[in-house]
Amino acid sequence: MTQWQHRKAVGDLHEQRVAAALRARGWTVHPCGQGTYPHAVREALRCTRSALRQFPDLIAARGADVVTIDAKDRMPSTDTSRYSISATTINAGLHFTAIHAPTPLYYVFGDLKVLTPAEVLHYTDHALRHSSGAYHLVSTHRAHPFDDVFGSAAAQAA
Repeated sequence: MTQWQHRKAVGDLHEQRVAAALRARGWTVHPCGQGTYPHAVREALRCTRSALRQFPDLIAARGADVVTIDAKDRMPSTDTSRYSISATTINAGLHFTAIHAPTPLYYVFGDLKVLTPAEVLHYTDHALRHSSGAYHLVSTHRAHPFDDVFGSAAAQAA
């Protein structure tokens, strides 16, 4: 298995975990984005700089509320207690939310904490930057608990 295939498998499991957590809170969830495209389309996109590569992984609705989710696993850093989000992903996320407003985009990390692209940019504007400049590093303490954003499973069951 290649490194990309391994990362893809880990990412797919995280997407499934996030989808299950949303469903437990009464959300209807459907996959979207690059992961839903045929292999040939995914391969072609990998060769581009298109924002379609960073399109959200999931779309969910509950009542009249609609949200999009970009599941980000293998974070936070075990050494620094920070999430590392690529600048390309943040730029695509900001562009996506500008075009598709008022539908929010949420990054859901491996610890099921949540941030928006605008929050990541805000919290990292004056913070320590990754030495390459390719990543935004944001403290895990800035993220919101999953239940605060999407409701609790216990409240849904009641």
